[in-house]
Amino acid sequence: MSYRIARGEQGVLTFEPYKSMLLPLWRFRTPAIARASSAALWDRFVDFDANGDFVGMDMARKFIQMGMTRAKRYANHAGGRKYGKDGKELEKSTGHRDKGEKEESSAIFKEVWERCRKHDGYQRKKEAFQKEQKEWDREVQKEEGKVERVKEEDD
Repeated sequence: MSYRIARGEQGVLTFEPYKSMLLPLWRFRTPAIARASSAALWDRFVDFDANGDFVGMDMARKFIQMGMTRAKRYANHAGGRKYGKDGKELEKSTGHRDKGEKEESSAIFKEVWERCRKHDGYQRKKEAFQKEQKEWDREVQKEEGKVERVKEEDD
């Protein structure tokens, strides 16, 4: 069982085939684009639910969350750059040209992200997935323990 829910949007750009399916839908440049993007990602979220695919639902949720956080970063920092070349966090911008648009885009994604988190199907599937993952992890640990004991006996 290789998929992990992880924290926030971790792993969103690494887990295939979902990355390739969802990344083309993810855009936040303007509120109109964010509205269309979040609606398309929501549609995929609902499709994954209908197909009993929790991993797909969680990946769609992560892309929606990433739309919210990236748009917010561009609202807070002109050009979206949060850290300078020295690795220190840059001052937040107070009035750059796209600030209002990016804040609105972030709010659009936030509303859809909250809908994902509260979705009954998502909550039930997440709970079942976490239970299955714990059982899987226990089995793997048992197997690893058996392998270690065999190695010790061979030495």
